[in-house]
Amino acid sequence: MHDSLTVSSDKGSILIVGAGTWGTAIAYRLAREGYRHITVLDGQTFPSATAAGNDLNKIMEEPEDYPHFDNDNDNDYAWNVIEGLATDVWKSDPIYKPHYHPTGFIYAAVGDDAYAKVVATAEAHPANWEALPDAPFFHSSMPHGVLTGDFPGWRGFWRKQNAGWVAARQTMRDLHTECERLGIQFVFGEKGNVIELSYNETRTDVLGARTADGTQYVANRTILAAGAGSDMLLNFRKQLRPSAWTLAHIPLSQEETKIYRDLPVLYCADRGFFIEPNEGQTEMKICDEHPGYINLLTDTKLGEQRSRPFSKEQIPLDAEQRMRRLLRETMPQLADRGFSYARVCWDADTPDRLFLIDQHPEYCSLVVAVGGSGHGFMCSPAVGRLVADLLDGSIEPRLRRMLQWRPDTAVDRDWYATQGRFGANGKVMSFQDVTGWTNIGRCHL
Repeated sequence: MHDSLTVSSDKGSILIVGAGTWGTAIAYRLAREGYRHITVLDGQTFPSATAAGNDLNKIMEEPEDYPHFDNDNDNDYAWNVIEGLATDVWKSDPIYKPHYHPTGFIYAAVGDDAYAKVVATAEAHPANWEALPDAPFFHSSMPHGVLTGDFPGWRGFWRKQNAGWVAARQTMRDLHTECERLGIQFVFGEKGNVIELSYNETRTDVLGARTADGTQYVANRTILAAGAGSDMLLNFRKQLRPSAWTLAHIPLSQEETKIYRDLPVLYCADRGFFIEPNEGQTEMKICDEHPGYINLLTDTKLGEQRSRPFSKEQIPLDAEQRMRRLLRETMPQLADRGFSYARVCWDADTPDRLFLIDQHPEYCSLVVAVGGSGHGFMCSPAVGRLVADLLDGSIEPRLRRMLQWRPDTAVDRDWYATQGRFGANGKVMSFQDVTGWTNIGRCHL
């Protein structure tokens, strides 16, 4: 633990490494807070093909309770604050607000262990949830003809208000446009591809970053917010595990799109989920649920194994089969329809799945904002606010302690820990064990 925080009243130059979900949100918030010299680097074009937020949509849940400083345990307190900050922005900020669709959220499970977690969530705030004990109840949650499956073994609860989904890619595009209007400089491609952080001669502080074309970028503060790729630029002492999930799009006809509107998100903790089509789109996103894939390789500098992300617009055949099982059980009318798109989507898990947002204990000019742990896009507006508060020294002490640099939580870390997730075979999977991939091309009905 470290208690000191270097704070300057001078809003000096800022260098952000990563123009994905968090990097863009941070740049936007800092510009709104009065920072005028902000540069953002990213090796991809915008929106980055590897950014988790470069997606049709993401689940959104508002907090079910206000933070209670004296009564909440640390974990509940942190999430109540973070989700509250994020919700405030999604519901009030002119850039974010148009992209939040509070259509409701269904939380379900098949297996007993997964269902126990579902029940615990619903029982904590029973007034917010309506029970869905069997297939007819699930059928009634959406317009006639949408959910036609048998829902074998499914049990769940329906939160009709204060939850739904957000349009992810469009939010990122609008943020990027506004950031440029506010004077933020974005550098993409090889000129923005950071290959290493830059240090002073004694390696006691970070000065900025060096990109693939040899350019040295220097700033008063460097913010590392490169998502799953952050672990390749700094030794996080096992605090980050780049983990991947799998998604696909199902093409719909114009007539089907009219029916599949204003639907609650259907999320089954051990099967997967789907989200209605974005406005003006004729594709529906579907994901299989599982504890994640990792790609363990030996890091030659560390002499240890680390999971390393890669970009791929296909998914393992096993993931496709899990998605089709989800469809057979819920919407069998779509179960055999060809997918129009698929991709591997990366995030980075911390050991406790709380974010890691802190000034580095050894490099006072470096701030890390990493560890989305499956909640990154929904909470990205809060991340921007938290980084701004960290820089000006106003971050609330208890929350800062929860989000601080904490390698003690990663000692002897098990890279295959499921961390409260379910689905597939109940285990974290390795990409080295994948025997076949899909061959999906873009298509529309």
